[in-house]
Amino acid sequence: MSCPDPLPPDEAAVKLKFTKMHGAGNDFVVVDATRIPLTLDVAGIRRLADRHFGIGFDQMLVVEPARRADTDFYYRIFNADGGEVSQCGNGARCFVRYVHDKGLSAKDAIRVETRSGIIEPRLEKDGRVTVNMGAPVFEPARIPFAAQRRAASYELEVEGREVEICAVSMGNPHAVQVVADVDAAPVTSEGPLIERHPRFPERVNAGYMQIVDRRHIKLRVFERGAGETLSCGTGACAAAVAGIACGMLDSPVQVNTRGGVLEIAWTGEAQPVFMTGPAQSVFDGEIEV
Repeated sequence: MSCPDPLPPDEAAVKLKFTKMHGAGNDFVVVDATRIPLTLDVAGIRRLADRHFGIGFDQMLVVEPARRADTDFYYRIFNADGGEVSQCGNGARCFVRYVHDKGLSAKDAIRVETRSGIIEPRLEKDGRVTVNMGAPVFEPARIPFAAQRRAASYELEVEGREVEICAVSMGNPHAVQVVADVDAAPVTSEGPLIERHPRFPERVNAGYMQIVDRRHIKLRVFERGAGETLSCGTGACAAAVAGIACGMLDSPVQVNTRGGVLEIAWTGEAQPVFMTGPAQSVFDGEIEV
């Protein structure tokens, strides 16, 4: 019996090298596309994100060559559902750890371009990473959020009842609400309804914040395209900013997520938000795609 001829090289499976990382439990697959472009489609990313049949991750982070002379890299983020998004705070910390550990940059601080602008992650001496996340956006049209005018908070109708939220963008849209007990909050039942609420045309991350004291909160986030994650960096920024803007919190704010602790500092309107937290590699791997 003769064996079939092997597939020609251009039709054979391609092996994708990756690094599994996490930032306070928010887990990522990081891919170096500085030399060879990544050509995965939405279905391919979903297969890799599957925690039973693939690698499993909340987001895939792609390191690309800089597109501007004043930056070091371009940063792309894909959610587990295959959709590309503009920002990921925990991912930004893992990004700088990755390029430093892999020898792609010797700098402790880098400038990285994203779809929503430039961020500046920096490795600290204690091993944590600080990221300049840029200034928050409150104007409804820029979030985007359907509202006639900017307000400190908004009433959002969810299944016949009114939910009070703060709407803010940290490069991606967030709807933050204050709850008495974050562990009892309806994150997994109400979160998907808020994520796809018609007043958020690009969907939204739904945050649930419990205020412990003026410098300490607990937080859970239902992320668009990923579901509830153990931690959300931009969600932590959005929650802290919303609390400070409403006079309920003082900077810096310690944010306890289910995956770890983040520190958020913000001094007020038009000023950048600084996020500090962990970034850890888990393992390197290779998978056929």
